[in-house]
Amino acid sequence: MLISNTLPRVFLYDQQGSKLVLSDPSITMQPEAVLNMYAQTYPELTTAKIEGPEIKNDRVEYIFQAMLGTKG
Repeated sequence: MLISNTLPRVFLYDQQGSKLVLSDPSITMQPEAVLNMYAQTYPELTTAKIEGPEIKNDRVEYIFQAMLGTKG
């Protein structure tokens, strides 16, 4: 018998080496839409790139990597 399970998605925000775990608001949302939603709370995510997906610990992980720039 073949059993199929959907792995939960988790979004990680990499804040200078420590990762903040962000829950998946809806399985129907594309990762870009999730990033845009969280950018309202974390403005530095407006220029972030998405890394992944990568399967780890029985879940699908996406990493939001903020692109820090310099002024001047």
